[in-house]
Amino acid sequence: MLSSRLTNANILTMDPDRPVARTLGIWRGRIVGLDEEVASLPAREVVDLRGATVLPGFIDSHVHLAWTGLKQSTPSVAPCERVEDVLAVVAEAVSRASGDGAWVDVMGYDQRALGRHLTAAELDGVSRGRKVFLMHDSGHACVVNSAVLGLLPDGVPHQDGFLAEEAMTAARRLRLPYGQEEIAGAVERAARTCLAEGVTAVAEAGIGGGLLGHSPVELGAYQLLRDQGRLPLRVQLMPAGDTLRPRASHREDGIPRALDLGMRTGFGDDWLSLGALKIYTDGGMMARTAALTAPYAGTDHTGQLQDDPERLTQLIIDGHLGGWQLAVHAIGDRAADLALDALEQAQRLRPRPDARHRIEHAGLIRPDQLPRFARLGVSAVVQPAFLHSFGDDYADVMGAERAPWMYRGRGFLDHGVTLVGSSDRPVTDGSPLRAIQFMVERASASGRPIGPDEAITVDEALRAYTVAGAYACRWDDRAGSLTPGKRADLVVLGDDPRSVDPSRISGIEVLATWVDGNEATDKGKL
Repeated sequence: MLSSRLTNANILTMDPDRPVARTLGIWRGRIVGLDEEVASLPAREVVDLRGATVLPGFIDSHVHLAWTGLKQSTPSVAPCERVEDVLAVVAEAVSRASGDGAWVDVMGYDQRALGRHLTAAELDGVSRGRKVFLMHDSGHACVVNSAVLGLLPDGVPHQDGFLAEEAMTAARRLRLPYGQEEIAGAVERAARTCLAEGVTAVAEAGIGGGLLGHSPVELGAYQLLRDQGRLPLRVQLMPAGDTLRPRASHREDGIPRALDLGMRTGFGDDWLSLGALKIYTDGGMMARTAALTAPYAGTDHTGQLQDDPERLTQLIIDGHLGGWQLAVHAIGDRAADLALDALEQAQRLRPRPDARHRIEHAGLIRPDQLPRFARLGVSAVVQPAFLHSFGDDYADVMGAERAPWMYRGRGFLDHGVTLVGSSDRPVTDGSPLRAIQFMVERASASGRPIGPDEAITVDEALRAYTVAGAYACRWDDRAGSLTPGKRADLVVLGDDPRSVDPSRISGIEVLATWVDGNEATDKGKL
């Protein structure tokens, strides 16, 4: 007997061998058949979808659940466009802090809305002796007050309280890590937001260290959720690169650095597992720290690498030699050069044809770099919503020649590169449908065309969030398409993205999200 049979549906399987169906059967969390294979079988539950469209559950291959959940429950200055308004929010947050030495966190900071960065002195005026940490929306910078600056080790660079990249990490290390229950609660909140948007599986891009790690024992918070039955979707965890340590091992093991016990990509189960090793090479465009080969327009500034190039290269090589899949953060084209060079060296030292290494963001990729992605078999994990939300600003700082190279679509596909969709939630809108619409339209929120020649089809964009996402996360044998034998993870939509005008894709209603053969969202919509 089937657990469930979904009928009267417009099922887009994303399986080229059987692209459409009307009926789908589920048993024990797996798809067991389509149409005539299951139409006559008894089922505990028969769900008439009344013509709704069914797709494989969206896979967000680069997300920050803990940061998202913490941001949802933390004071934010995101709506503020005047310095005095930002300071008023900070003052209110300070007034609610307990203890004279308390840290006060405020999210949503973006200097572009203000025309300049805040200063430590300005924060001092409202901080009442507390330590104020104002998080930049990019995740690559912060502004702190003098109480924090006074605690930093000698030599940490800052600009009147503005700390970027490794300097921000130094400030984060001054404080006690978040507790596991606090992280778990944040992850659970964020995961339910993802579910409401049709996302059934995510890759958490960096835990335990790096820029955005929240605790050295962060994995334990996810395991806590798993043990308590509170993990509502599937999560693949990327340990930050600096969690690897030199380990004594047999020469024939060939493992120069490793996590404790030698754990690596693939450890875990269908709900919670270790994915790629996350390695940062540069910063971000929003904070103007993405590493470019030519300066940001109107400046002599080319961004920055996270560390000495030789050390970054060696970390990438060591991760490869240790058996990890690698997710190398590279937004600027100079950072992409470093990443590609290091991956090429690593493959030469120890060929691993199915390593499925990824470059995260691939924000500015020159035409000459596209064949290198293809030759090395590297996937491009992009965030299309960045250009919807920030495209006007990014196009201005890149200039007319480079703007079409940002967060490419067609260029990658035409070179045979696996194009993977993701959000980098909470940096911007996490909705897969919003991102899919941008990939087709290539227009910013203001309507400005951003590299229109990089537009792709609706089918190709859907593939980036299903089949390609499963491939990038090494789930392609069990997810990404509605094929018998694979997970019964799916999203039910109020319309078919292929049949509506592209301008309406982001407005399609998510009626339900199913995970492991069970509806995980509000049943009242169907």
